[in-house]
Amino acid sequence: MKKIFLLIFILTSMNIYAQNPQIKTANGTLQGVTEVSGIISYKGIPFAQPPVGELRWKEPQPPLNWTGIRKADHFGPQAMQRAIYGDMRFRSDGKSEDCLYLNIWTPAKTASQKLAVLVYFYGGGFNAGDGSEYRYDGEALAKKGIITVTVNYRLGIFGFLAHPELTAESAHHSSGNYGLLDQHAALVWVKKNIAAFGGDPDKITIGGESAGSMSVCGQVASPLSKGLFRAAIGESGSLLGNLSPTSLADAEEIGVKFAASIGAGSLADLRKISADSLLKISARGRFPIAVDGYFLTLSPQAIFNAGKQMDIPLLAGWNSAESGPGGVLGSLNPTLDNYKLSVQKLYNDRAQDILNVYAPATDADVAQAATDLASDRFIAYATWKFIDMQTKTGNKPVYRYFFTRKRPVMVGAPAGTADHSMGAAHASEIEFALGNLPTNKVYAWTPDDYKTSETMQNYFVNFVKTTNPNGTGLPVWERLKSGNPRIMIINEDSQSRPETNAKRYAVMDSFFNK
Repeated sequence: MKKIFLLIFILTSMNIYAQNPQIKTANGTLQGVTEVSGIISYKGIPFAQPPVGELRWKEPQPPLNWTGIRKADHFGPQAMQRAIYGDMRFRSDGKSEDCLYLNIWTPAKTASQKLAVLVYFYGGGFNAGDGSEYRYDGEALAKKGIITVTVNYRLGIFGFLAHPELTAESAHHSSGNYGLLDQHAALVWVKKNIAAFGGDPDKITIGGESAGSMSVCGQVASPLSKGLFRAAIGESGSLLGNLSPTSLADAEEIGVKFAASIGAGSLADLRKISADSLLKISARGRFPIAVDGYFLTLSPQAIFNAGKQMDIPLLAGWNSAESGPGGVLGSLNPTLDNYKLSVQKLYNDRAQDILNVYAPATDADVAQAATDLASDRFIAYATWKFIDMQTKTGNKPVYRYFFTRKRPVMVGAPAGTADHSMGAAHASEIEFALGNLPTNKVYAWTPDDYKTSETMQNYFVNFVKTTNPNGTGLPVWERLKSGNPRIMIINEDSQSRPETNAKRYAVMDSFFNK
């Protein structure tokens, strides 16, 4: 009997037997939850002090210590945001300015396993999103042997307001970019604490989609984050090309004009406004990422041109229909005449340069050409620019993908329902990449969808583990090389193919790379 009790004690201390395992972090003890799969989750972990009161619009401050055992069994609040995107399904504890929490899923049974780690940043245009969304759930990838982490960061006016008074009170003479600084603070916390969860602080990869991928690009460019991670994954987005940040002066001017428009004569006035009221009235404003002189010491373009970004392996790409034909045609029918008219309105004296490379031959080709152009204008070109610059001015391997798997019909759709989409829509790859198709009940997923998801998950997990996506049973993914540019087409029949659209990106680059 004594041997049985001794065995239970040993197993409990190793977190194998315990249903409510405990981890000691630098700030205090956490009690997690052992999921049915055996993965242990820790949700709602504070990585910074609540950015409220006088800490509104300040860089995140180190978290306070706590005494006793903090239960990490539910998600913290989401950042202040409006209901913008219908596909966001949260499990968060409401919304609040007090939002700086992260979530960890670990398969480790002991602290000595030194597993690789993925830290993932959500998308949502820097105005919406949360680490509790079902599509970002970390359990599926954790079951494949890595630790996954999702991070909350401030959004909208709370995360990106720049103002001369904020710049003046800052020790770094900067303002704005608080959401990006939140991400940096989370990375500092993960680097410091992840070993307690069975992770290796020297094997951290960051990833994200859309605004999350723009964030990844920003972290790669920022001198603050050097040494906090060893690799990066970018899904549809960067801070280069047409998505480049504005200057601090311009961002401050935007902040001043907004404050004046709501009758706030000072920074103190702005801080007195309740979070709910500020959220409501800020809907009329725009709060861009800025070259603030602190998080971004130069424009990302200048940083990458000089090779001053982190020289790390990168896996990145985009989807086949990031935008639809309407992104160019508006409500016009897809005819050659309408297409040429639309391009003329968009590009004036440069229209022919566009028509030379986005060149439909007949009316039947217009929808695809318009989709390609709209997708590149929206986010694909900027993602290409990230990949291109990391290839040119970095020395580590770069892997590029093109995701083409369309979502299936919706659950309950009549038999024979036609699919008129031109390809894989923006953000549609997230559930595939992170293994969360079952959490999305909207679509009637097929075996080919699950096959595509399994392939994409394995590529991501291999990259996180080794900085190389290749592995047993997977089509070989060649690293990107200037003399032999090949990309991985990810779908139900994934395969490596030569790059065929270089002329498109060269023309797009001519508008922004000056």
